[in-house]
Amino acid sequence: MWESIVLTVVATAGNNIGKILQKKGTVILPPLSFKLKVIRAYALNKTWLIGFLMDIFGALLMLRALALAPVSVIQPVSGCGLAILSVFSHFYLKEVMNVVDWVGITFAGFGTIGVGAGGEEQGAAALSIFHIPWLAFVVFILFIMLNGWLRICRRNRREQEMIEYDVVEEIIYGLESGILFGMASVISKMGFLFLEQGFPKLLVPICLIVSVCSSGTGFYYQTRGLKHGRAIIVSTCAAVASILTGVLAGMLALGERLPSAPKARMLLLLGWLLIIVGVILLVGSEKLVKFFRLYSHRFKRSNVDKNYSHRRSATSRIKETSPTDVIQAATVNHLL
Repeated sequence: MWESIVLTVVATAGNNIGKILQKKGTVILPPLSFKLKVIRAYALNKTWLIGFLMDIFGALLMLRALALAPVSVIQPVSGCGLAILSVFSHFYLKEVMNVVDWVGITFAGFGTIGVGAGGEEQGAAALSIFHIPWLAFVVFILFIMLNGWLRICRRNRREQEMIEYDVVEEIIYGLESGILFGMASVISKMGFLFLEQGFPKLLVPICLIVSVCSSGTGFYYQTRGLKHGRAIIVSTCAAVASILTGVLAGMLALGERLPSAPKARMLLLLGWLLIIVGVILLVGSEKLVKFFRLYSHRFKRSNVDKNYSHRRSATSRIKETSPTDVIQAATVNHLL
């Protein structure tokens, strides 16, 4: 189990770091096209080429991890890629990290340890080739519901003449991309299980092709949401939906189950929770820091206002003339 956990962590680190290096390399490159001159420019760019190779290497390691362990274990651990990306950006790209980032990284790390300690080896469950159409039908129904909800939100936004996207639209784009990312891992795992159970070998490349198409469509929905909506909402919903889809689909469609021992089951569930919380903290760290700073500023300002009003009332009471002073002054005047 630990072998598959390590493979997943290395694979997701390669994917995320590879994409950052590719993005950094494209700063001085023209837009990608099929022209020979453009392809040669990308191939000769050292930064982009290293990032591309790391991305491909990470994808191959992820396939190997899916062949060794249940997808309900692999998919949550893949969420730690964001934590590794944050550390890489801090030390290599010299990006500043706040306290919330380090807390999220810590949660994701402990969550990975919990998943590795609580996960157990499972025998291959009996699968049927009809599981693929069943999964496709469930995803199709989900997308009909989500897209119907999205159209209603768009129509309401047009009627109210709103320019910015509503938060519901951002959530829907994040959920759709996350569901597709999770289903890509499930379909890849299903191809390896078909091979183990003696099905025709042709099903393995078919499942891998469907998995690549699912991931590509997920990137399309995620990019569309990031273009018009807020990155924190779309990215958080995509990450959480990907983890939950991988876990639920792995248990319902692939016959995966929770550990039999109560202690191992508790460690696995706790690991899932810590990884999800860590991913949410990493995605929304900037917003959380701004919120805490604004809240502390308002709290300090309210305390200053209270102290000022208290001092003002005290000084006003001191300046008021006491009735006894008036009586004593009148008595002195009478005696004089």
